[in-house]
Amino acid sequence: MGWLRLFEAVGRHRNLTRAAEELGLSQPAVSYQIRRLETELGVALVRRRHRSTDLTAEGQMLYDAVRPSVERIDEAARLIRLGERTAPVRLFTDFGFAAFWLMPRIAEFRRMQPDIEVHVIASQAIDPRHDEIADISVLFGTRENFGPAATQLMAEHVVPVCSPGYLALHGPFEAPADLAKATLLHLDSGPRQRWQSWESWLGHFGVKRQPTKGDLGLNTYNLVIQAVLAEQGVALGWSGLVDDLIASGTLVEAGPVVSRPDRGYWIVSGASRSRPVETLFAWLTDQAEPAASGTSKQQNP
Repeated sequence: MGWLRLFEAVGRHRNLTRAAEELGLSQPAVSYQIRRLETELGVALVRRRHRSTDLTAEGQMLYDAVRPSVERIDEAARLIRLGERTAPVRLFTDFGFAAFWLMPRIAEFRRMQPDIEVHVIASQAIDPRHDEIADISVLFGTRENFGPAATQLMAEHVVPVCSPGYLALHGPFEAPADLAKATLLHLDSGPRQRWQSWESWLGHFGVKRQPTKGDLGLNTYNLVIQAVLAEQGVALGWSGLVDDLIASGTLVEAGPVVSRPDRGYWIVSGASRSRPVETLFAWLTDQAEPAASGTSKQQNP
């Protein structure tokens, strides 16, 4: 803004040195610009004193016109910068996916896309308004739950898991029937059970088991995994959520895998099709394990 900002700073501080410090200039440079302005206008604008600078009547007149102009320009620039900030992308999912799949990976996305802000909204239940409260939702269920536009991120593959200490004390579990005698940790997800349960997992092998008093039910997957780590029993582990814990040896597999390719995690887009939303969508699909063979992966419309 050239001389406008320079003269506004001089008039506001009434001191050439302090104005120069604010502008990042030397005091002689500021003094030179003021003299050039006075020469162009043909009048004196400041009176230089030992420790201060006063404005002449003409200088005060110019300052009264310049200051509000500079303030309005600064405010307009501030509003323009705010308007150009990218709105945050809101991602809705459940606690388990957020804690065990998303959080270990989201730092990489932030490094690759530092200008995109992501807000994660987690809930154990599917909010029927998820397409209103979020730009992208990652939800567990079937295509029937989410419609033809949903893209499957990963099919459901479930394996019993426990801590190495629990296995050493209570194992080995050589057959699914052996697990029926163990302390089982249950994910209680409400009356509409979307996730595989111990009853359905054991039923896959023809094993029936009555609930026992020693079992433990928990209402979030985070708590289930915490109980497993505390050697409280055996839990069902979902591919994509427990892979890192198994790979590190923190958890061990305690039985065979049961797959239901029609079920799993699906990505559902909201109404927004902005560049940040599309970027996060593409990153999620690239990061996720491919859908199980035989399950068609829908393209993002």
